[in-house]
Amino acid sequence: MKEVRLLLGGPQGGGLETAMMVLLRALALSGYGVLASREYYSNIVGRHSYILARACSNRTPLSLGYPVHVVAAMDAESVFTHAFDLAEGGILVFDADAGGKRLGDVVSMEDYTRERIRRRLAAMGIGDDLASLVRYLEESAGVKPLPISYRQVLARVGERLKLNPAYLSRYVSSVIVGAVSGLLGLSVGVLEEAFKRQFKGRVDLVGGNVAVVEEVLSIVESSGLSVKLDGPGLKPGRYLLVSGNDAVAMGKVAGGLRYQSYYPITPAADESLALERVTYAEPGGVPVGPILVLQTEDEIAAVASAIGAALAGARSATSTSGPGFDLMVEGISYAGMNEVPIVITYYQRGGPSTGQPTRGAQSDLFNAIFAGHGEFARVVISSGDHEEAFYDAVEAFNIAERYQVPVIHLLDKFIANSVALIPFPDVDSLRIDRGNFVRDRVAGYRRFSLDSLVSPRAPLGSAVMWYTGDEHDEYGHISEDPEIRERMYRKRIEKMDLIRRELPRERKLTYHGPGNPDFLVVGWGSVKGVALEALELLEERGLRGGYVNLKLLWPFPSMEVLELLSKAKVVIAVEHSFGALASKLLMMEAGFRVSRSVVKYTGRPITLDELVAALERILVGGEEKVVLTYGA
Repeated sequence: MKEVRLLLGGPQGGGLETAMMVLLRALALSGYGVLASREYYSNIVGRHSYILARACSNRTPLSLGYPVHVVAAMDAESVFTHAFDLAEGGILVFDADAGGKRLGDVVSMEDYTRERIRRRLAAMGIGDDLASLVRYLEESAGVKPLPISYRQVLARVGERLKLNPAYLSRYVSSVIVGAVSGLLGLSVGVLEEAFKRQFKGRVDLVGGNVAVVEEVLSIVESSGLSVKLDGPGLKPGRYLLVSGNDAVAMGKVAGGLRYQSYYPITPAADESLALERVTYAEPGGVPVGPILVLQTEDEIAAVASAIGAALAGARSATSTSGPGFDLMVEGISYAGMNEVPIVITYYQRGGPSTGQPTRGAQSDLFNAIFAGHGEFARVVISSGDHEEAFYDAVEAFNIAERYQVPVIHLLDKFIANSVALIPFPDVDSLRIDRGNFVRDRVAGYRRFSLDSLVSPRAPLGSAVMWYTGDEHDEYGHISEDPEIRERMYRKRIEKMDLIRRELPRERKLTYHGPGNPDFLVVGWGSVKGVALEALELLEERGLRGGYVNLKLLWPFPSMEVLELLSKAKVVIAVEHSFGALASKLLMMEAGFRVSRSVVKYTGRPITLDELVAALERILVGGEEKVVLTYGA
């Protein structure tokens, strides 16, 4: 097999994320390309979470998909929830001591979910106990059960290493790490190295977890079960194993960040927590900062303090999600009036209101573009994957400072919380553009000089200047004179045309596909990866398409988009929203109507197999809109 698809399930707070990172590290260290996404409830502990992962022998996967080859369940709820995600002949790892559990015993499961599963089991003539379900999978789909008594494994390791019995449950996630590793044939050595990297600075945690893995490996070996993944053939080189949050944080550091503010919110907070770890880091003796990372009392203070830091001359950013962005809107308008170069990293999640705090969406597109009172220049960019997120984090600062506008870097939860293996960034190629930044004292300084669209920007303290939310003259003094108002207003708005003209095409959009495609898929953000791999599979079936990855969402690059889309016979919008919002933007800004769409708004990622099927329904079946729903 060139690839293996995995699903790890368990209770939130039970160590599932650690299990994911250890397995991904071990696979990456062994030379495989990996991608994994975490789906979890918004409560802190107890509700069902799972990891959907994919490892490839010869490439870095760009998307995730079903069915999976292995389901490794920490609890009975994971078996009931994901049993039918298994491919024919797949392997089910579960706790042998949970065999007598019934669906009704799973108290952590939502009533709606339990009833949905109960109906499905009844319709298939399966009893609502775990043993009946496993037996059915074995007989009807050739699923190979791998029952392991988690209690006995932990008891043996605990007795051997004299571990505190009260803490043995902390090692349950290592049972499924051992099971999956054994099935894939990963070595103990590489797993130990993975644990060391995962628990860096806490060596005491490594020994017990490795002992659990070794205990399980012997069980898997005796079962005779395995997943035959081809030998690793990933191109040699330097790679990073990062989440989307990490990639943005690294990009900000490389781009010269000096101030980051935030108020904790999912899925944005992890980026700021990553930055806090490198505030005074000196890798190789070279300081990367100092970087001041400040957790403020709310998002209003976060954006206001970021504006203050930018006015003082620091490369400044804040990071948030939908509800937090709503609170920042007044500050963004202030930044627009005062031409303040700040970066707002905006991680979308399911709305409206609190919505689905830990689920994904792309439904905040218009909020990013239009939020705020009055008209002012802003830039909205999006990243299609982890690698883009790194470089875009740098470019967001360059655009903000070159044109003295707020820049909104729009990502989504699917990128933020997924972990991917990406090539090591080419740091030497990075460009730092601080724009018209004046460090020396200037006599008669006019902060808002009308001599050019982008005035000289001096840091606070270097010259006399005034900032106010009101309309102002060239010095910053409040003015309601109609002539001043017209000139200042026009100066700010006309930056949009300047940005549209000056940004290179590759910053506006990227095209992936043949020169003369039969159809085009247009999307943005995390749609990129799954769309590219879907097009590969469709081409094997005689359907030749290309993908248009929108990167500059505002000001909208109408000319470049029209140049591409007008040549296509069929254009299909793909998005995590109800209304395929990018297609509305295309109509409004470019006058181009996209009548076909594939959308998903369950909060779960678009997976490869369902997108391929959906595109076929449109291209072959003639449907106009397909709504995707797969995923627990």
